[in-house]
Amino acid sequence: MLKVPPDGGAEEQPSRWGAVRALPSPPRGKGSRDPAARRAPLTVDAGLVSHGSARLGSVPFRSVPFRSVPFRSGSPRPGQETAPRAPRPLPEPGATARAACTAPGRSRRRRAGEKLGPHCGAPWRSSAAPLEAGPGPAMAAEWLRRLRRGGPAEQPGGTQGTGPGPPPAGLSYRRPKFLRGGTEESPRDRRVVRGTGPERPLPWGTGYAEVINAEKSEFNEDQAACCQITIRRREPGLEEDEEWLILCSTQFLTGYYWALFDGHGGPEAAIIASNYLHYCIKQKLEEVVGGITEAQPPMHLSGRCVCDSDPQFVEEKHIHAQDLVVGALENAFQECDEVIGQEMEATNQTGGCTALAALYFQGKLYVANAGDSRAVLVLKDNVVPMSCEFTPETERQRIQHLAFLFPKLLGGEFTRFEFPRRLKGDDVGQKVLYRDYFMEGWGYKTVEKADLKYPLVHGHGKQARLLGTLAVSRGLGDHQLEVIDTNIEVKPFLSCIPKVKVFDFALHDIKEDDVLIMATDGLWDVLCNKEVAHMVRSFLEENRTDPHRFSKLAKCLVCRARGKKRGHQWMLDDNHEASYDDISVFVIPLHNRDEN
Repeated sequence: MLKVPPDGGAEEQPSRWGAVRALPSPPRGKGSRDPAARRAPLTVDAGLVSHGSARLGSVPFRSVPFRSVPFRSGSPRPGQETAPRAPRPLPEPGATARAACTAPGRSRRRRAGEKLGPHCGAPWRSSAAPLEAGPGPAMAAEWLRRLRRGGPAEQPGGTQGTGPGPPPAGLSYRRPKFLRGGTEESPRDRRVVRGTGPERPLPWGTGYAEVINAEKSEFNEDQAACCQITIRRREPGLEEDEEWLILCSTQFLTGYYWALFDGHGGPEAAIIASNYLHYCIKQKLEEVVGGITEAQPPMHLSGRCVCDSDPQFVEEKHIHAQDLVVGALENAFQECDEVIGQEMEATNQTGGCTALAALYFQGKLYVANAGDSRAVLVLKDNVVPMSCEFTPETERQRIQHLAFLFPKLLGGEFTRFEFPRRLKGDDVGQKVLYRDYFMEGWGYKTVEKADLKYPLVHGHGKQARLLGTLAVSRGLGDHQLEVIDTNIEVKPFLSCIPKVKVFDFALHDIKEDDVLIMATDGLWDVLCNKEVAHMVRSFLEENRTDPHRFSKLAKCLVCRARGKKRGHQWMLDDNHEASYDDISVFVIPLHNRDEN
């Protein structure tokens, strides 16, 4: 992750052409502005269907565009006085409340170009306006589309808008809703572990716990989401109004979703992702639900056979329903990344986040990872890694290949070749070890002056940096991130596409103590898979009769990685240095899965 020194600036790394760091962002950590002046109060309850919410299909539906919720305003200039500000009234594009067998959410793209709000079936309720009847989602999408183009927008009710108006403010900082917490953080000298309690259990009895970093940043930049996702099966040829009236609960497919987001450069991107990724997944699954429900996905969702070889093609390519789910997850990450880019640009903010998401759907567990968080299945007899970390080192060849195809992306300031160390002037003319994008092994290259440029991937292990800036090679956001003193963008090398792994429950005999552990890198920096697995098995064996043991296990894992404070340091029990990063952990009991 991007390291931020105590003075609030980005970490600098010397090079012959100048320092390399991220673009300046609002100061964080010591010396930061008062959080009350930087963060607006929470004014929206995101549309998740989570624990304690009404079940999908039985709640009123409201469709609003994502940008219609109040966002946090930009930071004031030095010396500028600020006064308490009430939520800015924004035009509501409309909502339709129907009580008869309400569907869990309209597809995000009913027609090309029409986009709706990030709901997942539950009411999207804003404190600025109550739920009321109004124009349908088509008008809302058109209104939002025109607004984003910057032209006059016809607002609900037929009135003509005067244009986009003032830029929206940023999202309000908050912790995950299932913690029932506000914006207050625990003192750094205590690092209090927060977790879920029995009063509001998560699906499957999932356990969750988190702790803030030790002086790394002002806020906990991790975010988490957990909800139930219901996928609507749409009948072709039906009018929208008729479709709403005839749908019933038997025409839905249900999945369960957990996700962790580790922000860098601020928590904003992680907050947007936690509010929006589940909706993107729902939308993408609805787009292919006709193929998912078939024993063998058809070439055309309409069922037509345009070419006689179409069924043979699908069979020869071994395309199954799970391949459509994997593709939906990949597309969902990409769309969420686009939304984050739009929102961060509109609110003049920078930053990004890693994303780790797990989806249980049709008897299979899908784990999608873009970043350095990790998911591990701890079974009775073995440990199954369900993700791999994406760092500049692990993705060296992909990054080098991109630089080979588009050398202009390097701006003449970097070299794509990998050398064992940063080369010096005395190395010119010498033959030294090197690797290019097509090489797994090593070769020798005669050093030229161009090879003295800053390496595309510099450093080793946790110190490795992409373009001297980021410690991860996949993630969401960072669209505005450039190498300092240049116009070289980091984003082309930072991929938002996740790697998806699938675990089929039908092929395994799941035991009572088998769990999925999902955690941000704060845990894995100090604990390995074997250590975590040993802790999990020992704790669950000793607490078999405790109905809340999975929540307690999550807190136990966080406490272990956080360590104890000794003087000015946080130390583990074995006297090694503990994790100073934000730590967030999900413990998901597989035996408690809902098969309905």
